[in-house]
Amino acid sequence: MNSHYNIIIVAGGTGTRMQSTIPKQFIEIKGKPIIIHTIEKFIEFDEFINVIVCVHKDYLTDANFMLAEYFPDKNVQIVVGGDTRFQSVKNGLDCITNPNDIVGIHDAARPFVSNNTIKKCFETASKKGNAIPVVTVNESLRLVTNGINKAVSRDDYKIVQTPQCFLVSLIQKAFQQPFSPFFTDDATVLEGIDEPIYLVEGNSENIKITNPDDIKYAEIYL
Repeated sequence: MNSHYNIIIVAGGTGTRMQSTIPKQFIEIKGKPIIIHTIEKFIEFDEFINVIVCVHKDYLTDANFMLAEYFPDKNVQIVVGGDTRFQSVKNGLDCITNPNDIVGIHDAARPFVSNNTIKKCFETASKKGNAIPVVTVNESLRLVTNGINKAVSRDDYKIVQTPQCFLVSLIQKAFQQPFSPFFTDDATVLEGIDEPIYLVEGNSENIKITNPDDIKYAEIYL
């Protein structure tokens, strides 16, 4: 199997939840946009990795300037994202021509993924066809159904992260399906063609920056 690695960085959404006029992934932390911190993690893992950045059409110009500034000599390309995350990922997948490659799909707003998490995801996907990073649930959980709640075992649940890594031929086949509300992430798309999902241990710092408090956490962490 060709073990060449690709990473699709999904830079979707707007800045509304961040009380900002720009998308969260372009907000600067310690003088550098979040998306740049994120991409750097994958280039540190593999300097020859093929980086595909899916960006909303309204921010193509900004993204082009930004990526040219920070990664002038790296294999980084920009793809126009769709109206949904599903369509954005599909557009990114269409850029990969080798079905035997491994591709990771990662949220642009997760700049704290560890090298170890990336390594485990790509290596496991190379062996098994896919790999999804997860972390343990530390809080107690209750299931609410029709207004009635009951305790459930947190040992039965995992928190899902990215990068979610796949054999290209498998995930491209999965994304030929029509979109379904069941598709909450890329792993659920693969499940739609009856493929088993393999879990690897993620890292707890690998949060998705979503609100202003996350920015404060990110500044402290950096």
